Amino acid sequence: MLLRNREGKTENVQHVNDAPPAEQAILPADGKTLPTESGPKAGLLAPSFTIQGENGTVYAVGGARDKAVLLNFWASWCDPCRAEAPELNKIAEKYKDTLDIYGINVTSYDYKANADRFVKKYKLIFPVMFDLKGEAYAKYNGAVFPTNVLIDRSGVISEIILGGLTAEQLDVKLEKLMQQQRL
Repeated sequence: MLLRNREGKTENVQHVNDAPPAEQAILPADGKTLPTESGPKAGLLAPSFTIQGENGTVYAVGGARDKAVLLNFWASWCDPCRAEAPELNKIAEKYKDTLDIYGINVTSYDYKANADRFVKKYKLIFPVMFDLKGEAYAKYNGAVFPTNVLIDRSGVISEIILGGLTAEQLDVKLEKLMQQQRL
């Protein structure tokens, strides 16, 4: 899909969904009715947004898809984010077939150069995006770093986690989400 950026130039957008939004069939795996309201709360459809990745790719996040999603909002100066980064790499590897992790640097609270160094230092293996104006973070009522948002395959928020987690704690939450997806 093509989008026009602030300078009026056309950019190619990589859909992180399996089909363009208008063609998606939004049916939860458990047969329950989906909510019609979106918002930053468990049980609601995850707010959609478009954001630029570290390699210049523009991502459209939101809607139904083949995999669950973990949005990780972080800042390079955040000590819990630093502790969590290597753990997220392990989680990304373990759940690569059932979960997409998107590391979103809230650049409005950080410096992009510091964020770039963070990505290199921790050798992040999942896509990293830059929320230059904090708009995506605001859609999720971001208040602390890190903030992790678990979204099921239907595009519904399963849980919003404020603050850092150990790999074990996050693994328990992801196993629960994956189990719900299998029902």
